[in-house]
Amino acid sequence: MNHYDIIIIGSGAAGLSAGLYAGRYGLKALIIGAELGGETARAGVIENWPGDIEVEGFKLIMRMRDHAEKNGAEIVAGEVKSAEKSRDNFVITLTNGDTHTGTALILAQGSNRRRLGLPNEEELTGKGVHYCVTCDGPVYTDKTIAVVGGGDASVKGINLAAQYAKKIYLIVRGSEIKAEPINRERMEKLGEQMEVLFETEVKEIVGENILDHVVLSKEYNGSTNLDIDGLFIEIGAVPDGEVANQLGVSLDEYGYTAADTMMVTNVPGVFVAGDMVNIFGHFKQVVTAAATGSVAATSAFEYVKKHK
Repeated sequence: MNHYDIIIIGSGAAGLSAGLYAGRYGLKALIIGAELGGETARAGVIENWPGDIEVEGFKLIMRMRDHAEKNGAEIVAGEVKSAEKSRDNFVITLTNGDTHTGTALILAQGSNRRRLGLPNEEELTGKGVHYCVTCDGPVYTDKTIAVVGGGDASVKGINLAAQYAKKIYLIVRGSEIKAEPINRERMEKLGEQMEVLFETEVKEIVGENILDHVVLSKEYNGSTNLDIDGLFIEIGAVPDGEVANQLGVSLDEYGYTAADTMMVTNVPGVFVAGDMVNIFGHFKQVVTAAATGSVAATSAFEYVKKHK
């Protein structure tokens, strides 16, 4: 059993940023992640990371990993089976049986974008199938895309994508769009550039090494095949709250980990970062994840100084 000043659960942009800052504070830090990079590593080309005109999400994560390790953070691959507080330490047990203890704990597992759950979806992620218009919309300049959704996130995605795509389809499973009026009005002003397909679902995602077309649940212009260059799935995200629940960390009304502006939760010694926290509302970006990671590490540093 190894003891650390800080244990960080999650090895995405938030967790790696927290590990970097923890190392610079001179703390012994462990980063535990089931999948290095998380959503960022799967994002494809990112064009809004400051300092890079464009960078592949996976390459960006590799650079973050190297930076964190250079500053002393230890990174291990694994899934957390249980987390509990024992006296002044947190005890983290992995599914492989390894156990680690830490004075402070940062939760940075992120939230998982809801998938359609279709065959070929995972294989074509980043190759025509995406979950972030902000990240990948510019790739489809002068091309045709479809957005699956019907809520405010999908409508805002369309308004952003309209700066690039020549044609946009909004595929809505139901019979209405549930979005803020101002966002819907902006979308409606796009005219023929966008089209809504109500009471329609994507039944198949077709393509070998890159997306070719999707198959719809009902015909559009005489065919169930819809030829598009890119498919953006905007049907919400589910925060990973399992460890938070085990430790008794409070959640907000949306299921995100509740915290103040310094990423401090209701459980002493537990901090949060990245997409698990709703500090920026529904605005979830690599840059905000990294920022909250640095804040969480700073708060954890102050806590460790008092309780080490």
